[in-house]
Amino acid sequence: MKLRSTLEQWLTLVEVDKAGSIQAASNTLNKSHTTLIYAIKKLENQLGVSLIKVEGRKSVLTEHAKTLLRRAVPMLDQARELEAIGAQLSQGMESEITISIDHLCCRRWLYRPLQTFFANNRGTSVQIRETNLSSTQAAVKNRLADIAIVNLPVENHLAEAFGVVSMIPVVSRHHPLAGKELIGNDDLLTETQIVIRDLGAIDKPEEQNVGWLKSQRRLTVDNFDHAWQAVNAGLGFCRIPDHMLEELDTSEIVRLPLQGGSRYQVPVHLVAPKGGQTGIAANLLYDILLADACERLNQG
Repeated sequence: MKLRSTLEQWLTLVEVDKAGSIQAASNTLNKSHTTLIYAIKKLENQLGVSLIKVEGRKSVLTEHAKTLLRRAVPMLDQARELEAIGAQLSQGMESEITISIDHLCCRRWLYRPLQTFFANNRGTSVQIRETNLSSTQAAVKNRLADIAIVNLPVENHLAEAFGVVSMIPVVSRHHPLAGKELIGNDDLLTETQIVIRDLGAIDKPEEQNVGWLKSQRRLTVDNFDHAWQAVNAGLGFCRIPDHMLEELDTSEIVRLPLQGGSRYQVPVHLVAPKGGQTGIAANLLYDILLADACERLNQG
C-alpha cells in the first residue's frame, strides 16, 4: 500500500501545534507561511479531514488534527531513532554484544551503567550470560563474550578491578547450627552443605571446586537464588554474597560464627576477552562500566 502522506507533512503539523500558530511555526522551520499553509492543505486533501481552522487572526489546529498528532508524534520519534541507529551502524557499532557475568558479582554493578549505555546507544542489543567457576574462565579463554566480569584474572588476559564480594556463612534461625556460639570444622562435617554447581562442567568430567567442601552431605544447586531458598527452608548452611544478603529479608537467617572462616573476600574483575578486536559499542560499554566501578570503589 502506497502512503499518501509524508513524514515531512506530519512534522509540519507537529511544529504548528508546538508553536501555537502557523506563523510561529514558519519561523521555527525557517519556511514561509505560504509554504506551510500549502503543505497542510495538501495533507487535508490526502486525508479528507480538516486540519486547521481560523481563530481570531490565527490559524490553529482542529480537534481532528490533534487526534491524528497523538499517533504522529510517536511515529516521528521512531523515524528519528531509525536514523540515529543507522548512523551508529554506519560507524561500525555492533548490533549486539554479549556480556558474561560471574554469579558472585552484584548485578547492580552491571545494570546501573547499562542505563547510561542504552541512553546513548539505540542500535545495540545486549545479551547477558551468567557464569560461574569453569564457565567464567571459558567465557574469556574462548572469547565467548565481548565483556566479561570474572573473579580471578584469567591467564594471558588483562583485567581491571571491578569490586570485592564478601562471602558470609549463613543458616536458618531454626537450624541446629544457629544456636552455637562458636563453630569449627567438626561442627560442619555432619551438617548438609549447600553448594553451587559448576555450570561449565555439566556433561564434562572436570569440575572446578572452590573453598571448604568437607561436609559428608551436600545439596547442590545451580545458583544463589536456589541456595538462598534452601537456606531459608532450613536444609543446610551456605556461603552467600554480602550484596545479596543486603537486599533480602534476613530476619529468619543467622550468620554463623565460624572459627577461622566467618567471611572471605573474592575480588571481581572486568575483562575484554577479544582485546584489540573488541567492537566500538563493547568498548564504549567497557569504559562506562570501568568508570562506574572506579567511582564506586573510591567511595569505599
